[in-house]
Amino acid sequence: MSQQSTTTTPNIRSIVDRARTDIETTLSTADWDDLVTEIERNLYEDASPDEVYQAVIQALTARIESEPKLKHVAAAVFRQRYYREILGEDVTGFELDDAYRETFVENLRRAVDLELLDERLTDRFDLDDLAAYLELERDRKFEYMAMETLYQRYFLKTEQNGDHLELPQAFWMRVAMGLAIEEDDPQERAKEFYDVLSNLEFTPSTPTLFHSGSTHPQLSSCYLTTVQDDLENIFDSYKHHAQLSKWSGGLGNDWTNIRSAGALIESTGVESTGVVPFLRISNDVTAAINRSGKRRGAACAYLACWHLDFPAFTDLKRNTGDERRRTPDMNTAAWIPDLFMKRVENDEQWTLFSPDDVPDLHDLSGRAFEERYREYEQLADEGELRQYERIDAEELWRKMLTRLFETGHPWLTFKDPCNVRSPQDHVGTVHSSNLCTEITLNTSADEHAVCNLGSVNLATHVSEDGETERSSAETEREDSAAGLDREHLADTIETAMRMLDNVVDLCFYPTDEAEHSNMQHRPVGLGTMGFHDALMQLEVPMDSETAVEKTNRWQEFVSYHAILNSSKLAAERGSYPSYEGSKWDRGLFPQDTVDLLEDERGRDIPTDRDETLDWYVVREHVEEHGMRNSNTMAIAPTATVSTINGTTPSIEPLYSNLYVKSNMSGDFTIINDQLVEELQERDCWNEKMVDRIKYHDGSIQEIDAIPDELKHRYRGAFEIDPRHQIRLTAHRQTWIDQSVSHNVFFPSTDGSLLTDVYETAWELGLKTTYYLRTLGASQIEKSTLDLSEYGKTQHRSDSSSANAETDGGRSDDDDDLCKVADPTCDACQ
Repeated sequence: MSQQSTTTTPNIRSIVDRARTDIETTLSTADWDDLVTEIERNLYEDASPDEVYQAVIQALTARIESEPKLKHVAAAVFRQRYYREILGEDVTGFELDDAYRETFVENLRRAVDLELLDERLTDRFDLDDLAAYLELERDRKFEYMAMETLYQRYFLKTEQNGDHLELPQAFWMRVAMGLAIEEDDPQERAKEFYDVLSNLEFTPSTPTLFHSGSTHPQLSSCYLTTVQDDLENIFDSYKHHAQLSKWSGGLGNDWTNIRSAGALIESTGVESTGVVPFLRISNDVTAAINRSGKRRGAACAYLACWHLDFPAFTDLKRNTGDERRRTPDMNTAAWIPDLFMKRVENDEQWTLFSPDDVPDLHDLSGRAFEERYREYEQLADEGELRQYERIDAEELWRKMLTRLFETGHPWLTFKDPCNVRSPQDHVGTVHSSNLCTEITLNTSADEHAVCNLGSVNLATHVSEDGETERSSAETEREDSAAGLDREHLADTIETAMRMLDNVVDLCFYPTDEAEHSNMQHRPVGLGTMGFHDALMQLEVPMDSETAVEKTNRWQEFVSYHAILNSSKLAAERGSYPSYEGSKWDRGLFPQDTVDLLEDERGRDIPTDRDETLDWYVVREHVEEHGMRNSNTMAIAPTATVSTINGTTPSIEPLYSNLYVKSNMSGDFTIINDQLVEELQERDCWNEKMVDRIKYHDGSIQEIDAIPDELKHRYRGAFEIDPRHQIRLTAHRQTWIDQSVSHNVFFPSTDGSLLTDVYETAWELGLKTTYYLRTLGASQIEKSTLDLSEYGKTQHRSDSSSANAETDGGRSDDDDDLCKVADPTCDACQ
């Protein structure tokens, strides 16, 4: 069935009645009648079909805060409109079923003819068989925000007219086909992949969803580069930056090698201007690139905190001062060795160097770094170095934290845990992390590190037994993944690891250095999302010791099966080329490397890494068959893919029980469905309750009518001690060979508390941290509140960020760029 326009105006009553079929809401028949009447009254005569559908959607979404299930009704209306757009007519029942499947085949062939998709999709697959395999009912799994996001950014469109070509299940099947295209039995693998994707059990990262099956399949999520101290290489790096960013990759760029301001340039006999002016150019390259026409360019610059230019680096995100020495469109991160943290702890001095005077320092870590650093300090004292500066370590630490609180940058990342625990310590050095701080891969002049990401949705793997998690930690330890359907999750991980490994071979690499690195090491990053969603389903407060145990045991289970299945792929396809000499080859698994870090630091890391699964099975398999992937796990932010899945992002707590989410697809009301259901069961859910929750910015802690049990269970991100959240990540980090993108939700303006939070992160062995979230710019619109009752509209104004720089100095018009206090940034995922 070809796509065509239709002018028949749909009937509002029919639209609403069809959309609410099989969706139970609290609305009465009279409420629905009133809704239809209101829509009819607000529409002008001769409104177009699109305007009619949009009016219905707007009326429904305006009521989501009172009745969350209306987001499913709104999604059903959206699908009606979208089906009409794609199919060219309004069809239902068997006619819709037939037209849906026919259109999948026709539009896929059309996309191949237009050179949007790889011709192998029509050559290697039986399209009619795949069309028959589509499960149309799975369209109902999408909430309204997911449908809008997919429509705006993910569904395949023609380049000239922007005609959409994919219905939702066709989208999932196209992604599955693209990832199965080089399998021995692509038809059956595509079906296997489709089932996992369309059931929202595992979702690859956004670049994979954008480009799978396309003629330029840039499927990788992240790229890491190291810039060399050479003018030609610096400008080559800008070119690579643009090439990588063009194809939707998020970038992490290591700039530590660049000599500092005042360093001598021997060829010209003049002094260097340092790293900052080059970073401004990098900022402008970032801003100029619109990734695949769908996302803004996004990059993070890393600099070691021993670099002489580091104090100036911490000022890059300020919105005052010389704008030529600011990077408003690029993120920054500090690369911090353990020695610095020890000197902060001991109130000692710290020495800043220019990299041209200490050329080997950046490649060293652990004890080797500390010994060499002290040797360079001795040389400085003896007058052997041209440049250096002594400062109090605590003073520099305070400046980092002050800038972090004021501007959200630089993010704090820790060099030694990344390197000491790296599986690939035998072939190089981790010089930085990536855009979102979850990737820890080696980089060099010859290698642009690449990582390929996807996330398992824990919320769709909660056991159907309906287990209420009130058991003791001791009982749970006997059941390592209590609350999850372990067999289901193991199967999902097996399929996910295969898909991620396929990405390595299928990917279009924008640079030779990226292709060389990825084919040598084949790293992937299996992550998780829906962690808090799963906890809420099991009635486990995130702010509890039970949650700590869940974190530990669930991640152990994921790690067990991720590593095992990488090794199974090695048995089938061969180990990655640089396997020999790796930690895997030496019998060292992620949990073993925490002891190595303790030994390097000379101090305990107080996390539980006891094994509760039969790890000898995995160890024996790896010993015999090796590993297909140098790295297997990384937990990314998943801001956008969790929206598609209708679950909580990554490992984060629910941001709030009620808030407005803004991204490139629009503004959406987010409300905690599970809280609403429990309040409805207690007859506590009404308009007054909605107003009270809005007044408290989504918090329920001060509402007397809500039981304490629910208050404990439904604390938002800012109501859980950030140090507890760090404990959760420290325990899951035990089992992960890369890192975790960990946002710090900081509800205070107390500098000593902020210091404690980040020192706790280091003490517990975290490799990296991501954004510092504050309460400024996070308030909910309260224009509908009864001001005579509540008196004011900014209940938490005294808790907002202390400085206007909190939003990074960007205007309200820049909502689609990263902002420090924005809980919805989707730069990476």
